[in-house]
Amino acid sequence: MRYVGDHWRQTHSRIVESASYGLRQNGAEGLSVVELMKLAGLTHGGFYSHFESRAALVGEAIAFAMDQTAERWKKLANRKANENRFETLIADYLSSRHRDNPRQGCALPALAADVARSSPSERRALASKLEKMIEILVEMLPAECPQQAREIATGAIATMVGSVVLSRAVGAGKLSDDILDAGRMTVCGRTHKRHRRTAKAMSCDKP
Repeated sequence: MRYVGDHWRQTHSRIVESASYGLRQNGAEGLSVVELMKLAGLTHGGFYSHFESRAALVGEAIAFAMDQTAERWKKLANRKANENRFETLIADYLSSRHRDNPRQGCALPALAADVARSSPSERRALASKLEKMIEILVEMLPAECPQQAREIATGAIATMVGSVVLSRAVGAGKLSDDILDAGRMTVCGRTHKRHRRTAKAMSCDKP
């Protein structure tokens, strides 16, 4: 019986992981149940022994993809000194590598627009993981008060996602590269200005 349970869990995980890659490549509305199961090397006959609906699978696949991004962010942060972590993450996200590899990239640029038109369960899955991604960025801004750090982190993610979406939409080329460059300058420049204002305010408060 334990083998049966382990086999079910392994198969379930394989379906979710395969679906997460396929959905990031093709969009949340781009693949049927048959196609999603085929990505895992399975027929659609066993689908409902794992998921109540297609939306349930998509929700789990979105969560899996966003967890991957969160783990990548944490690993990048651990390799850098505290003062460089935020900029390193931004540069990695707004890179040609990320732009050119949606299948392995963050789910937000690939799926957010589709999820906005999808089921409540898919939207909840995305929102829950987005909150965790915001929290990771907040931790990289220790010099800011909590409210300001959250504002910066939320604005950074919004700018980053939008920049990747546009850079992919126009195709690889100078304009696409310019969009990524502008996104990096906008996010990092906004943070540096905030740091300068904070430092100035602190110096003015000194007796």
